[in-house]
Amino acid sequence: MTRTPPVLLPYQQAWVSDPAEVAVWEKSRRIGASWCDASEAVLTAAPEGGMDALYIGYSEDMTREYIDDCAMWAKAFSFAAAWFGEVVYVDEGQDIKAFRIDFASGKKILALSSRPRSIRGKQGRVTIDEAAFHDDLPGLMKASLAMLIWGGKVRLLSSHNGTNNPFNEIVGAIRAGRLGYSLHRTTFREAVAQGLYQRVALIQGERLVDKTEAAWVDKIYAMYGETAAEELDVIPSEGGGVFLSMALIESRMVLETPIVRRRWPDSFGQVPEGERRREVLAWCEEELQPLLESLDPLLWHGFGEDFARVGDLSVTAVLEEGHDLVRRCRLVIELGNCPFRQQEQIVTYVVDRLPRMRRGAMDAGGNGAALAEYAADRYGSARIEQIKLSEAFYREQMPRFKASFEDAMLDALPRDDQCRDDLRAIRTINGVPKLPNAATQRQTSGGTEKVQRHGDFAIALFLADYALRVEGLPGRCDGFVSEPRRGADEEDLGYASRQML
Repeated sequence: MTRTPPVLLPYQQAWVSDPAEVAVWEKSRRIGASWCDASEAVLTAAPEGGMDALYIGYSEDMTREYIDDCAMWAKAFSFAAAWFGEVVYVDEGQDIKAFRIDFASGKKILALSSRPRSIRGKQGRVTIDEAAFHDDLPGLMKASLAMLIWGGKVRLLSSHNGTNNPFNEIVGAIRAGRLGYSLHRTTFREAVAQGLYQRVALIQGERLVDKTEAAWVDKIYAMYGETAAEELDVIPSEGGGVFLSMALIESRMVLETPIVRRRWPDSFGQVPEGERRREVLAWCEEELQPLLESLDPLLWHGFGEDFARVGDLSVTAVLEEGHDLVRRCRLVIELGNCPFRQQEQIVTYVVDRLPRMRRGAMDAGGNGAALAEYAADRYGSARIEQIKLSEAFYREQMPRFKASFEDAMLDALPRDDQCRDDLRAIRTINGVPKLPNAATQRQTSGGTEKVQRHGDFAIALFLADYALRVEGLPGRCDGFVSEPRRGADEEDLGYASRQML
């Protein structure tokens, strides 16, 4: 038996109840977004003390359909309409058709043409529908945002129309934290999961050919074919390009930032662990200790770590936050074919010596989970965040990472071709900035041994930037104590120390 869905489905309820001054909705086609927005337009204009509701569509058919939806909602809410029909405005000598509903409250709903001039001088709640398909979205936004001065609201809702589109740029700017707008995202499958099929079945009744939800969804996806990713899954097309340009990356690079690289032979893993520990400790004291001692003891530090055991590299990027809040890379460590226990040893050696170590973020996917958990146990989960890299994490955080580059809040990267190419390997895949699954570089070492990379420095830097950018520990901390594991000796961990912040 088909259940009766609520009047507004959950994703529609979230949209109409959003109190933000500016709200943006990247959505699938045909999920009732404009229809539910019309309900809020009526509730904005019809009651006493309300304000005008303005609608901008890119075609006459859209505006007529929206105003019909508003009329339906007005009847359902029992609001009296004083007048309903077409009006004509003169714009630069041209007659522009609009649709209008006047309410007894003295306010109106006005559906206008897609021209910035059409809303200048007006005040209220404005909806820009299918925003990605307007000829001058920046101009419309400029005119619409003026309404916020006197308490208005702005609503943008649209399916995608490519990555190089002003609407997608607005979405990216919101995710990057540059715009403080509210952001909604609803795919077709998410809408179905929240009751869309039941709503269609209720409306169509016996006319509905597909008697099961699965069959109906399959038909819709088949109908859209190759465009389904953009039209239904909310993935902007033309998204195979490089995420960070070479010019942008190189503008943030300096010669002074050191990279410490070490790759161990396969035979090293067969050496008794005590001998490996002593050899690695000697290497840390020779290669890392001088660099760690050179860090400014008065500034905050953090790090990001991308884990690998065989093939790719384990990379740690250490960042320093200056008094100007710019996050500068001060040290990069690249480890190849390093045993698990020695990676624990090196992480401990480095983190124990970071001045004012505020936060670290570590790759906790696959085998990296063990090392990330070890560090979180040792330094506390408030300081070490264990990150499982997912499409959702990339979608939310990569735009902020890019913004750090563009706003010069991330600087002093090592001037190195491999680090640069790791960063250039980040690509927008199915609408999400991330690394491709395949190896991104294959370098030769000494002309014989192949050293594989998979954007390792890019991920380490991405996580380090995230670690220092997100909210850290509240208040002032008096320091932390690194406690050795039971039975461990000093050589096992390098040393354990108290760091005063």
